[in-house]
Amino acid sequence: MTLSSVLTTKDKIGYGLGDMASALVWQTATLFLAYFYTDIFGLPAAIMGTMFLLVRVIDAFIDPCIGALVDRTQTRHGRFRPWLLWFAIPFGVSCLLTFYVPPLSPTLKIVYACATYSLLSLVYSAINVPYCAMPGALTLNPRERHSLQSWRFGLSFIGGLIVTVIALPLVEWLGDGNPQKGYFFAMGLMGLLGVVLFYCCFFMTRERYAPGNDNSASLLKDLKLLTANSQWRIIFVFNVLLLTAVVTRGSATMYYVKYVMLRPDLVFAFIVSGMVANLSGALLSERLLGKFDRVRAYQWTIISFVALAAAIFFIPPSAVWLIFTINIVFSFIQNLTTPLQWTMFSDVVDYEEHRSGRRLDGLVFSTALFAIKFGLALGGAVVGWVLGMVDYLPNQTAQSATVLTTINALFTLIPCALFLCMALLLCFYKLSSRRVADIAGALARKRKTREETPSLNPAVQE
Repeated sequence: MTLSSVLTTKDKIGYGLGDMASALVWQTATLFLAYFYTDIFGLPAAIMGTMFLLVRVIDAFIDPCIGALVDRTQTRHGRFRPWLLWFAIPFGVSCLLTFYVPPLSPTLKIVYACATYSLLSLVYSAINVPYCAMPGALTLNPRERHSLQSWRFGLSFIGGLIVTVIALPLVEWLGDGNPQKGYFFAMGLMGLLGVVLFYCCFFMTRERYAPGNDNSASLLKDLKLLTANSQWRIIFVFNVLLLTAVVTRGSATMYYVKYVMLRPDLVFAFIVSGMVANLSGALLSERLLGKFDRVRAYQWTIISFVALAAAIFFIPPSAVWLIFTINIVFSFIQNLTTPLQWTMFSDVVDYEEHRSGRRLDGLVFSTALFAIKFGLALGGAVVGWVLGMVDYLPNQTAQSATVLTTINALFTLIPCALFLCMALLLCFYKLSSRRVADIAGALARKRKTREETPSLNPAVQE
């Protein structure tokens, strides 16, 4: 495979269908899980937030192990695709169990929530670590990877849009007045659709490149290599900040529309309009940002959408159409950067191979998944803890002024502060577009040399 090789539309659609499957659970968790646990399942907000965080601590140990297993997988279908076959069905089942409300005592319900949420997180890792690491096996071309990620997130947001459009109507229809029953059956259908899409991803893609890694190396040795990689450290912290900001804002969305705007009838329209903007931004990412240096483009894009999001805090809640408009523009600009976010992890994989000779797709992307889940947990925990501190009372028509201001800040100012920290962190990130292209070219030449001289063992270089 050469650096100039291109992917087919079938490759890109097939790969994107995998993230559409994940989005059916990811979008549900982002938008509804905190609300489901507090207002439907019956967990106290503080316990819900603590549970989110504790499960992520467990994942901190599990994710790298899965990544190491992925790096050492060798089958006739490749390193990554077999994991889609093995864990597609468990993925759907874990989604179903998470949204079931058992007839148990309050203490046992907490135990059940922790167990099923932990299972969902584990299966999510087992299928998404190899899925996210696949681009390195599909193409060596950095621009093609950006295009691949644009298709991925375009289809991912379509999956999220499906959840947004039909989830609540399905809950109402299938529940027939019982929201607990409605969530269970609605999420069961989402899980089933996710299984089908993962199988489509498996059959529509093909791994073209398998590195000649020495599988006798230990996980500890690989972790030491990775932690010595300065660019990995930056991008890891960057993504924890990003996901914490996104999930804090996403989790606060229903509270904001329902209690601050006092328009619960507009929750559906507010979320859907944002999702359509998300979809447009992801699909146009490569076209609008692909010609610019990715690091500088990312920084200026962050600054622009932070200004928009922060403005919402100061707008009167009665200015519904102005809030809608700004939120749509924010969502479009913010999601121009989403494909870049994941392309950066592929860049770090290439950089690690360039500096040490070890290609650690699985391990690198396991840390990406950990950043996602830690951000999901921390964002949900922040919402739970902060609402608990101001004595938020579920399903109260009128909330106190303190609660309303807090919800407004959770939706606007708090995420914006985290976004600005990301922009500052990029000042220390040195994998610019030119540097990435140089590394990709060097790797292509090195792989050709390895084919001619299999015993070559490149020295570590920083």
